[in-house]
Amino acid sequence: MSHDPAPSSDSPFRTGHDPRDEAPQFVLPLVVRMERGAPPARTDALETAARAVLVLLGDDRARGDGEWAEAVRDWEDARIRKVVRRARGAEWRRAEALPGITVTGKSAEVRVFPPIPLDGWPKDLAKLQVSGTELDDPEPPLPADPADGPVLWLNPDLDMSAGKAMAQTGHGAQLAWWALPDTDRAAWRDAGYALTVRTAAPADWTRLTTSGLPVVRDAGFTEIAPGSCTVVADHPALRRGVCPASP
Repeated sequence: MSHDPAPSSDSPFRTGHDPRDEAPQFVLPLVVRMERGAPPARTDALETAARAVLVLLGDDRARGDGEWAEAVRDWEDARIRKVVRRARGAEWRRAEALPGITVTGKSAEVRVFPPIPLDGWPKDLAKLQVSGTELDDPEPPLPADPADGPVLWLNPDLDMSAGKAMAQTGHGAQLAWWALPDTDRAAWRDAGYALTVRTAAPADWTRLTTSGLPVVRDAGFTEIAPGSCTVVADHPALRRGVCPASP
């Protein structure tokens, strides 16, 4: 099985001037369902958003001659932007009527849409709120064991809103996807894109960011300083040939 070539190693998530800045800018919309009185758990929302990005990237419509493939290529030619908005009730039903894919976690539902021009949001998505996506975990998440599967490690020194963190874990999952060979991509797809999101221990963060694993360096459009390292993508297949990146 072949796949479309990944963008160059000159990461579109990095800060500073980049040739991609000259290209038309696109954004990947994600909408999280936030019903009043029944919000999803924070960690589950982050994991579901990351899986939603992978589900779209692995979908036949997003590759080759698929109906979303041109939009995905245009998006990958520019900065890799993701925006998370929230919806409930009729807003959610209208969002579900638009072309996209809904991914369900334990408590979270996230719908991902093919990339759109930065100034070309459909009206039913444009009016959804970005701010206010604040979520908590009812119970502290269990420790992650990277031996059991992919882990997206969050920077313990950054305070990000749930929406911002969902976008960042989506970036991390995407970098891991780009870095994997076809056989490992297929295996991840067959496993339902299983992954875990956890905040790294402060003592481990420097080791993780210098391990050779993919690192998201945010462009600084919102909330955090440009160049901040937000996520390390720790996939078992990517640990081959790099120093250990997990406790």
